[in-house]
Amino acid sequence: MSFSIIDFIVIVLFFIFLGLTGFLSSRGKNDKNEFLLFSRKTGLFLFVATNVSTWYGGILGVGEFTYQYGIVNWFTQGFPYYIFAFLFAFFFAKKVRRASLFTIPERIEEVYGKKASLLSAVIVFILASPAPYILMSGVILAKLFSLNLFLSMLISLFIILPFILKGGFKADLFTDVFQFFFMFLGFAFLFIFAFFKLGSYTYLLASLPQSHLSLTGGMPPLYIFVWFLIALWTFVDPGFHQRCYSAKDEKTAFNGVLISIILWALFDFLTTSTALYARARFPSVDMPQWAYFTLAENILPKGILGLFYAGIFATILSTLNSFIFISGSTFSLDFARRMNLRNYNEKSFTKIGMVLSSLLGLFLAWLFPSVINLWYIIGSVAIPGLIFAVIGAYYEKFRVKEKFIIIEMAAGTISSIVWIFTKKYIPYENPLSNLEPMIVGLFLSFLIHISALGHSTWGRGSFFHIKNSYRNR
Repeated sequence: MSFSIIDFIVIVLFFIFLGLTGFLSSRGKNDKNEFLLFSRKTGLFLFVATNVSTWYGGILGVGEFTYQYGIVNWFTQGFPYYIFAFLFAFFFAKKVRRASLFTIPERIEEVYGKKASLLSAVIVFILASPAPYILMSGVILAKLFSLNLFLSMLISLFIILPFILKGGFKADLFTDVFQFFFMFLGFAFLFIFAFFKLGSYTYLLASLPQSHLSLTGGMPPLYIFVWFLIALWTFVDPGFHQRCYSAKDEKTAFNGVLISIILWALFDFLTTSTALYARARFPSVDMPQWAYFTLAENILPKGILGLFYAGIFATILSTLNSFIFISGSTFSLDFARRMNLRNYNEKSFTKIGMVLSSLLGLFLAWLFPSVINLWYIIGSVAIPGLIFAVIGAYYEKFRVKEKFIIIEMAAGTISSIVWIFTKKYIPYENPLSNLEPMIVGLFLSFLIHISALGHSTWGRGSFFHIKNSYRNR
């Protein structure tokens, strides 16, 4: 089925109403607290809607991975995140809300000092790069309307930037709610039509390779283990912390994360099932990353196809606008604020930061036109440098002195960067060629952190001596 004028109208209307939602939600009071964190009054529904919608920016990667390898995609990129999000809810959500800050580096400064905070700000700025989502939205626009990729990425930014610049976090929240409904509607329709047009799960069982229905997909244990480590991203995700800071109370933050897990599982069911239907119905496609589109264009009627495309855009753009805002607030609160500028203003410099991060993301997307490579680089570099520092920031017994945390953050980040480039020159038959940069960085960070615990401000002697002394209290 070809893309019709009705589908085109549905998508255009989606963009129009997205913009209107952003601008209308920006009206009224919009001081510093309102602009940066909605005056810390985010209720449960708003919390859940923005938390769920911003977690799925990589939707095309989900379709590609599932099409090629089956439900191992869910086991490696869905299930581990439920576990770590559950742990975040119980061990971090209330503590983060109680801190009543704006950014992760602010908490690092409170606990470890200004130098550590500045280094963490650099890492958070990398982690919150909007580059993958600028690229993804540009790729889809280019495919739909036969545009130049760079022009398509620019258009994506022009769709998002105006209302985010005007309304800040408040606009981010309410546009995420709007997009939350579209992403679920789009994939719900695709699943329903696939189920009734192609067949129930007996059809999938009969049509899919056996490996596609295996949790591990025939992947080696180390590969599975690495993806579980990548899910540590949850603990240091600046979006998670931002939404907890903005929650109206600790209970909202705690319950919001738990409810989000249920909705993530539901959305994962829809996205995994439809990708499996695509593989069963079209076992040989030239571009697996277009698996959802291949299925949708062959089974969805006019209008509903446009709604599905709107759902895809909603899934990506909800993440894009959130990451642009997080990057902007990091630039303002954790960089510009430290320069002691005479005309410093939180809102103004957040807006400047959003523009700068968008331009930098555009450049990175043009330089590395692969979403998978961008995620690989960003995650491998940022997580090892932040993970243990953030845990220590909220748990005193896991806290070390500032000089050690600086060494740890720098070593974890730099070692991952070095290994990314070194790995290219290691022969394939060498076992070290399978060693992922993130594991290198995490191991070094963990080693430094454990060694430094014996010299922390709250204990004496070796780590094991300290551990035993607490056990005997």
